[in-house]
Amino acid sequence: MPDRNLPIRSTNPTLSDRVFQNQPRAAFGEAMTLQGTINKSFVLLLVLMGTALYPWSLYMASSNPGDVTVPMVGGMFGGLILALIISFKSHLAPYLSIPYAACEGLAIGGISAIFERRFPGIAIQAVGLTFGVMGALLFAYTTRLIRVTQTFRSIVVGATLGIFLFYMVTMVLSLFHINVGLLTGVSTLSIVVSLAITVVAALNVVLSFDQIESGVAVGAPRYMEWYSAFGLLVTLVWLYLEILNLLSKVRQR
Repeated sequence: MPDRNLPIRSTNPTLSDRVFQNQPRAAFGEAMTLQGTINKSFVLLLVLMGTALYPWSLYMASSNPGDVTVPMVGGMFGGLILALIISFKSHLAPYLSIPYAACEGLAIGGISAIFERRFPGIAIQAVGLTFGVMGALLFAYTTRLIRVTQTFRSIVVGATLGIFLFYMVTMVLSLFHINVGLLTGVSTLSIVVSLAITVVAALNVVLSFDQIESGVAVGAPRYMEWYSAFGLLVTLVWLYLEILNLLSKVRQR
């Protein structure tokens, strides 16, 4: 079992230690539960996959990227705005988590369809690998094959922050038409970098599991079930996109 004497930490910004520590302790029968969080996570996944079918079907029918641009871009910006609101106002998670999942579904559906047209079968492979990785990690976590120690947390936190800075620098350089091949190229080094980023994303899933368990242990209020489900969804979306990108590079090789 995780050491409950350690502060609750996560690299996922939606599941930071301060979020749970700043919550009032719920009364008996009104606290966050593991089963409740699982149920809500399942609901958000269903909403995401359901809304993803809309831009997917549009693009598959016409092969015109313009047909999915509006829902895809709208989903990206809508999801970002809702994610920021939920991150700072966790008590709004019960009301905004489902709209967030819907926005992410629109974004992912469009992105996946574009990749699918270029690399047939890649979307289902990415979905299968994402759920496979999550299932394997959940098994490893519950059986304590993977133990979330302070050293483990520190390594994943540092790696995640490094990836974030790398992405930010790449975005800034792209504004000056400077291409960083490690992200967009198909060289062996580029594939290795994508694989490393995917591994870090997967390890964040483990920290999300630990964060949820910690929230239950400290008696967080029930609305944190929605917040925790939202945080897990954020991590799974990141993992899926990294797997999709990695598979596309391997296909091009």
